[in-house]
Amino acid sequence: MRTVVFDLDGTLADTSADLIAAANACFQARGLEVRLDPVADAATAFHGGRAMLQAGFSRAGIDAGAMEPMIDDDCQRLLDFYGENICVHTVLYPGAVTAVAQLRENGFLTAICTNKPEGLAHRLLDTLGVSHLFDAVIGADTLPTRKPDPAPYIAAVTQAGGEVARSLLIGDTKTDRATAHAAQVPCVLVTFGPDGEDVLALSPEAAMASYAILPALAEQLLPLIL
Repeated sequence: MRTVVFDLDGTLADTSADLIAAANACFQARGLEVRLDPVADAATAFHGGRAMLQAGFSRAGIDAGAMEPMIDDDCQRLLDFYGENICVHTVLYPGAVTAVAQLRENGFLTAICTNKPEGLAHRLLDTLGVSHLFDAVIGADTLPTRKPDPAPYIAAVTQAGGEVARSLLIGDTKTDRATAHAAQVPCVLVTFGPDGEDVLALSPEAAMASYAILPALAEQLLPLIL
């Protein structure tokens, strides 16, 4: 079976505003005036909680030595706030649902491999009403390692019922590109995220400006073998 594996944040769904809000809640709890902007800092949001906290604390003038324990302390606070407000502003990218449904109709398995904690990934997918479109969900804490280690990707394909050699990864960052390279599978990077066409510098096997082309692109990269 052919399998298409998707990253979640920045690939299937624009979660940046809700992630930024969670980081800002941490700064507010510390009485800091510096805030992250949901538009200007969207790319930072897709690099995870620690990256957002580091950016905010740096702007507040906190030195590196003091910053690390603050980040360690606030990571769980960020996750707790985010979990309680996981889908206030989040939306699926245009055409994503139609494209995934078409892939499944064409005989592809579909799965998610994300560096979001698995429980939060399931909660978001349930809230968005798309859990039924994926045969497996692997998160940051499903295994002892996370992307770009290939193990989570391999687990996503295997749990979906597919074969790694007949799979590809859809993502939006250098982490996804490195994961695909480590797993020795094709990588498609989207260009509609905050990094735009800068992702082309990562030399993916293909780039995607719209989900409308995904079904045909998947057939091209993973041709049917009769």
